[in-house]
Amino acid sequence: MNAIEHDTATHRFSTQVEGLQAVLDYTLAGDVMTITHTGVPAPIGGRGIAADLMQAALKAARAAGWKVHPACSYAAAYMRRHPDDGERQHAEDLLDEALDESFPASDSPSVGGSS
Repeated sequence: MNAIEHDTATHRFSTQVEGLQAVLDYTLAGDVMTITHTGVPAPIGGRGIAADLMQAALKAARAAGWKVHPACSYAAAYMRRHPDDGERQHAEDLLDEALDESFPASDSPSVGGSS
C-alpha cells in the first residue's frame, strides 16, 4: 500500500508515486462522506493506487462513524466489487476489541486459561 495522506481541511486523500499525485476527493455533510472524485495519472495507473485511496477513505469513514455515498464512478464500482469491505473490517475491529477486553495483555498466562 502506498503512503496515503488525509487532508481534512480540503477533504482529500492523496499519495505521491514517482513524483505524480493521485487523489480522492470527498464532501462531508453531517455523517455522510460523498466521494466525488478519484484521479490517478495514466503513467502510474493500473497499480492499485485508486484502491489504496478507497481503502484509506473507507477506513477513515468507519473510524468517524460516517456513511459513504460513492458519487464518483470509480468509488461506486469499487464498492460494488467489495461490498463487505467496510463491514468485514468493522466486524474484525469489534472482535479485536472484544478479545482485548477478555484477554488483556497484562494478565498472566494462567488467568482465564486451563491448568
